[in-house]
Amino acid sequence: MKKQSYLFSPRDIVSLAIDKSDQRFPVNRIFCVGRNYAQHSREMGDDPERDPPFFFCKDVSSVLNVTFSDVSEVSYPSGTNQYEYEAELVVALSKGGRNLSEKDALNAIFGYSIGLDMTRRDLQVQAKKKGRPWEIGKSFEQSAPLSPIKMVQHIGILDRGSIELKVDGITKQKSNLSCLTWSVTEVISRLSSMFELHAGDLIMTGTPENVGSVEIGETIDVSIEGIGGFQLKVIE
Repeated sequence: MKKQSYLFSPRDIVSLAIDKSDQRFPVNRIFCVGRNYAQHSREMGDDPERDPPFFFCKDVSSVLNVTFSDVSEVSYPSGTNQYEYEAELVVALSKGGRNLSEKDALNAIFGYSIGLDMTRRDLQVQAKKKGRPWEIGKSFEQSAPLSPIKMVQHIGILDRGSIELKVDGITKQKSNLSCLTWSVTEVISRLSSMFELHAGDLIMTGTPENVGSVEIGETIDVSIEGIGGFQLKVIE
């Protein structure tokens, strides 16, 4: 078979480190769940009892690999004056499919990462007011800082445990995974009814209340019980 020739070199495969493994996790797609904690839904003006989960995506170019041991850096993005943090549990899938049951969804989980859904909030708000897509506010370079993945076989299934975010040592977000409006397996099952899921897909499961802005020079410290935590400094 003739070797495929490209006009220019394809971009490198985006991947995440896997804790206690020499292998890496190749990222296929990044799905995000909107407003999946009741208090966050309320602070954004929604009724959490009525609204089913909804989804949006980040491009894989959004991924910023961070580590558990060192302070990583993220550049303050262009075009915004309201750069906000959202701490999230991220689920990594090693299996896919359509119309997955919750049992099948549970078996599809490879492991978990800690993520930040960094947002250009002013641009997102402008887009929402005009009924436009959210990508300009959500899907940009380095908007998805992600920790190494910890495998289910090592830490078990996470359905409860604290999730906390601090800025320069001051607690800004604090909740529990048990407060998710829609559980991880419910999210995976519902998502699979609308998309065929694949190994390598990531799902950012939503953020607790008290999202807010971060400025150049400040350091974000985010942690999830059972996984660990990381620090991220905002630079110019």
